[in-house]
Amino acid sequence: MAMEITQYLLAAQSADANVRTQAENALRQFQGENLPGFLFSLSLELANNDKPNESRRLAGIVLKNSLDAKDATTKEQLVQQWMAIENAVKSQIKDLLLRTLGSSVPEARHTSAQVVAKVASIEIPRKQWPELIAALLNNMTQPDSSAALKQATLETLGYVCEEISHQDLVQDEVNAVLTAVVQGMNSAEHSPEVRLAATKALCNALDFAQTNFENEMERNYIMKVVCDTALSKEVEIRQSAFECLVSIASTYYDVLEPYMVTLFQLTSNAVKADEETVALQAIEFWSSICDEEIELQEYEAYEAGESGPRHSQFIEKALQSLVPMLLDTLLKQEEDQDQDDSIWNISMAGGTCLGLVARTVGDAVVPIVMPFVEANILKPEWRCREAATFAFGSILEGPSIDKLTPLVTSGFDFLLNAMRDGNNHVKDTTAWTLSRIFELLHSPANGFSVVAPEKLQQILTVLLESIKDSPNIAEKVCGAIYYLAQGYENASSSLLTPYIPGIISQLLATAERTDGGDSKLRTCAYETLNEVVRCSNVVETSQIITQLLQGIMNKLGQTLELQILSSDDREKQGDLQASLCAVIQVIIQKLSSSDETKPFVLQVADPIMMLFLRVFACRSSTVHEEAMLAIGALAYASGPEFEKYMPELYKYLEKGLQNFEEYQVCAITVGVVGDICRAIDDKILPYCDAIMTHLIHSLQSTELHRSVKPPIFCCFGDIALAIGEHFSKYIEPTIAMMRSAAEVCARIDSNDEEMVEYGNQLKRSIFEAYSAILQGFKSAKPEVMLPHGYHLLQFIELVFRDGQRDESVIRAAVAVMGDLADALGSNTKVLFKDRSFCIEFLDECLQSEDKELKDTANWAQVMIARVVS
Repeated sequence: MAMEITQYLLAAQSADANVRTQAENALRQFQGENLPGFLFSLSLELANNDKPNESRRLAGIVLKNSLDAKDATTKEQLVQQWMAIENAVKSQIKDLLLRTLGSSVPEARHTSAQVVAKVASIEIPRKQWPELIAALLNNMTQPDSSAALKQATLETLGYVCEEISHQDLVQDEVNAVLTAVVQGMNSAEHSPEVRLAATKALCNALDFAQTNFENEMERNYIMKVVCDTALSKEVEIRQSAFECLVSIASTYYDVLEPYMVTLFQLTSNAVKADEETVALQAIEFWSSICDEEIELQEYEAYEAGESGPRHSQFIEKALQSLVPMLLDTLLKQEEDQDQDDSIWNISMAGGTCLGLVARTVGDAVVPIVMPFVEANILKPEWRCREAATFAFGSILEGPSIDKLTPLVTSGFDFLLNAMRDGNNHVKDTTAWTLSRIFELLHSPANGFSVVAPEKLQQILTVLLESIKDSPNIAEKVCGAIYYLAQGYENASSSLLTPYIPGIISQLLATAERTDGGDSKLRTCAYETLNEVVRCSNVVETSQIITQLLQGIMNKLGQTLELQILSSDDREKQGDLQASLCAVIQVIIQKLSSSDETKPFVLQVADPIMMLFLRVFACRSSTVHEEAMLAIGALAYASGPEFEKYMPELYKYLEKGLQNFEEYQVCAITVGVVGDICRAIDDKILPYCDAIMTHLIHSLQSTELHRSVKPPIFCCFGDIALAIGEHFSKYIEPTIAMMRSAAEVCARIDSNDEEMVEYGNQLKRSIFEAYSAILQGFKSAKPEVMLPHGYHLLQFIELVFRDGQRDESVIRAAVAVMGDLADALGSNTKVLFKDRSFCIEFLDECLQSEDKELKDTANWAQVMIARVVS
């Protein structure tokens, strides 16, 4: 087979689908029957200069994909498979990969560099392949090493540094890597290809250079080399050097003071005169400095209870020169930039950075920006008018409301008139600026708004006229209406109410437009419609919203009659159904939020449910999600009456619970099962055996995404509360799952932020499940939970000793202590007497400034005192 792999790799790229499928099957069979031989054959193919480039390229890709995957579970399986291969075979594969770095074919070198790094990511943290770094460094120091080998070696070092942690190498190795990389950047000694690879490698290796940056002499040397490289003749090398500076800004902010004058000069020259790719990175450097200073300000305010900054204030010191430089970039717009929000050019980057500067220095930015705005806003050249508006919109977050209010108030008429400007760019940016004003400076519920009541009619007249403009402008206008409506949320009597019929009418018309390209405009229109409904005064608008519900139901019914001739048709139908189901969900929630208007929902519950069941029959995962969420809202509104829908609905709930592939659908279905339990209580009993079987199977599965597991534990609690003593038949497997999850929490790596956050979700859901189960058994059979009390308190203690627990976890842990005492009474006396940490934990919580936590701790203390006294 090793001899034939070339033919299979070539055939797997054939234009003939039959040939391609046969080759792919043969490769899969080889992989399944003899993984070591398969990987060795691939590495042999990649290393062989006599083989076709096409087969070598695919060999490298397959090899890389055999070692790594985006999905964490699959990745772990691949790692275990590699670790199980005999060392002798692994050594041969690794030698072939290292040999390929010297290949005359650039693509083979590049692929091999990536594969070496993937192997390194598995082996180096496990203290294997100790000779790798030395072998790579040897390539750099050997006199006969070709430029191609050095380039590939530096690329490999960069990838390796990206894949592993700085803790995986000893300091001597780090020093040697950095020396090789920095020397590779030397323009006198090396070709542009080598210098570019070295500069990129340094970018990836910066995390490793902590000790070196603490040493002034070494830091000075690294900074000098990077700054010199930023002046290279080659554009790509300059760009890469500025990328290094961006990374240094965020990683080593606290040691940058001595270099800031040089760095300002470098970045300023690049922004003014260099190629756009380089200028963008130069602007990004200042955005990174802003990010660091914003974070430091937030941290210092949190720590000290004050806002006075104690950092280096680089932005404030550079303000008088930095802001004019950024304002100049705003005049470098591209002709079509308003047509594509994803476009990233020097003007967009400059505006983004200006916004960060405003957040960093607050009021101080206003007197520097406003003269630019005033000087350009009336000029005949559209670029000037657009830049002035963009500058104004960019500084709305950061400065105080008092500073901005007079400027916005005096500029409102101007902005509203600019919505009728003859230039599309100007209108687009004006709509965006209005949206920002409403988002940041309009919140009557919080006691401030730049929108005077007498101005509202004029504002809405302009917005509802402008929403008919080109799609990109209409999208921004939707955003403006969204935030304008949001400002009136929770108002006892909303000023917006008289205008809501007109707003709804225009949003529905906008959603129907066919010139919105990829239907992004339709999505914006429906999202805005949802927000208008959500924030409206329900009593004042109930009639309008009820009419809207009928209209949306009719539209949803029409989608079921659409002729579906292709997968594209199916996708469009699914997207439209998802939007309409989302509107129905919001309307149900709104109408059911008041006793006066809830009957409107109950009157149409049957036809709504019929529609949802027909939507499910279309079998589109996106619709499944939105329709499920709407069903959850309908269950809440219907209460016990919802039981009548269960016989028809259950088969779709079952499909959702088994949908591991589209795990968001699975998670939402789990949540809806909880909603239904709360609505129909013990009438869920006939379905519980099947539901519990699915939930426990889901927790045991390695295929299901971990994010679905916390909602499952919460769902256990919902079921327990709904069926009370009948839950006793499920208690053993449920507690076994919860204990297993508690063990996962105990093993979480505290350095992995993502896993720490997941651990907190898991802990909270376990505690909430225990609380609900205890409450469910309280009135009958509480003794069922007695054998599990000791383990529960053990888990609470684990959380108490954890330095990274968050407030919501603490609250849930304290609540479940109270529930344990409350539900099991004097039976828990011995449990609590032996656990002195409970007193410490409660004392700590009683000192908290969080009122909810304090109240929960007070209640728990009373419950525990009752049983131990």
